[in-house]
Amino acid sequence: MKPLDLIQSIDTSLVNKLFSARMHGKLLPTCKFISAMGDGWMYLLVGLAALILNGIDHGYFWVLSMAFAIERPCYYLLKNSLKRNRPFRILNIQNQVNPSDQFSFPSGHTSAAFLFFTVTAAWLPLLWIPLLFWATTVGLSRVVLGVHYPTDIVVGALMGVGLAQLTLLMI
Repeated sequence: MKPLDLIQSIDTSLVNKLFSARMHGKLLPTCKFISAMGDGWMYLLVGLAALILNGIDHGYFWVLSMAFAIERPCYYLLKNSLKRNRPFRILNIQNQVNPSDQFSFPSGHTSAAFLFFTVTAAWLPLLWIPLLFWATTVGLSRVVLGVHYPTDIVVGALMGVGLAQLTLLMI
């Protein structure tokens, strides 16, 4: 079996097991809320609040902006080049949110959440544990909601952290 076929097989198995679990339905309201926190408005709100309040400093706003200016085009290019169909389009599962685009790999919500976590934790290290927990739950919520596979989340997280670290090294 080819490596990509093996990954797809494992992802499919994990998603099917999750959707057949009795607790899946109980997770949906919480996952919808958590996923919505990763839609993008929150990053803009936090960045603008930091800029206006100058509680952290202007550097945070500019680094966060630069990191997203690098991450978003990378995410779109990768997603639209690889064109992996979302789980609900292939498997017999119901998506619980409407994704903003057709393809699933990598997870943009997860990439953005981990980028935000990494940059913000660099400025406010005391928040790294709750921010890491939050970013992880954003990613996991996307699987529970049927719009991503587990590997979409893993690669999105690695991409977000990696591009945030690259941006932080550039300052």
